[in-house]
Amino acid sequence: MVSTYDNMLSWVEEIKERNKSPAAALTVIKDNEIVLEHFSGTYSNTGNALPVNEYSRFNVASARKSYLGLCVAFALYEGKIHSLDEYVSKHFQDIDPDILRDTTIRHMVTHTHGLDENSEGEIIREFNPGEKWAYRGINIKLMTQLIHIIYGIPFPEYLYRKVFSPMGLKRTWWETQDNNGLVKVIIDPNKNGEDTTGSMENGVESNLFVSAREFALWGNLFLNNGEINGNQIVPKEVIELAISIHTPNYLAKEFPRHGMFWYVQDIPRELSELGDRVPSGSFQILGVTGPTLLVIPKYKVVVAKMYNKRYNYGNENYLYYLKKFSNIVADTFK
Repeated sequence: MVSTYDNMLSWVEEIKERNKSPAAALTVIKDNEIVLEHFSGTYSNTGNALPVNEYSRFNVASARKSYLGLCVAFALYEGKIHSLDEYVSKHFQDIDPDILRDTTIRHMVTHTHGLDENSEGEIIREFNPGEKWAYRGINIKLMTQLIHIIYGIPFPEYLYRKVFSPMGLKRTWWETQDNNGLVKVIIDPNKNGEDTTGSMENGVESNLFVSAREFALWGNLFLNNGEINGNQIVPKEVIELAISIHTPNYLAKEFPRHGMFWYVQDIPRELSELGDRVPSGSFQILGVTGPTLLVIPKYKVVVAKMYNKRYNYGNENYLYYLKKFSNIVADTFK
């Protein structure tokens, strides 16, 4: 008997094997119900590694940006940041104003800021603000610092109080010590998996670990405009800020469009990571270790996919594979 989800599951397993990722997980929510949970493989590539299950927590790498982005949306909603077009230099007076120039919060959350860091950790400028799109880490570092400055606490702690605790999330946190519940990250398939916990819980490092189920529930929070089981956990206006397109209108057509770090679909774009059959209004976040969280409001669907291998799909082909998966999901539910 052919299952509704066979194409999706086949793709997940094919990529797992092709990329030598020991672990894979998939959770699908449709109409606020978990309709599929799939777990495959083990925590690492060693013979005694534990099998993956619903409690296994994966390092979600850059997907943590969606968590930071919600804090930026809160700061705008609460008037801590007055406008997306507020200059970043207002908050970072210790950074050379000639480097920051006319960089705004809008540029920072849409990867159009034009900043980078050199090997000495100095902030440098690659291009003028809003001129192009480039995926760098300096904007995440600065926005993490900004939220800490604004609220007086690290953004993970702010999220715990405002969102994680009310939602009842137990397997979403920035880990500083390895434990049996954390899936290892494979960098070289010929070597053992690595401990990717960090030194701090303040969100500045890529040490956020999440179970596939809670990753999907995070996406479902956005799908439902901040409401969970009849409770308004996050104001609707905050969610709308997080997933509305904020990319400057004049940016070249081929570049992706963003909300608060989320990739947001308006029309198919050459350098977007969302496929051409994904409906307008959908949004996605992903990380280098293989996690992808795709939300398709038109179909009331959330799909959370996990791997534990860095540089999945091959660097030169990664857009092709990301678009393909999102198209498979869209085709499954249309």
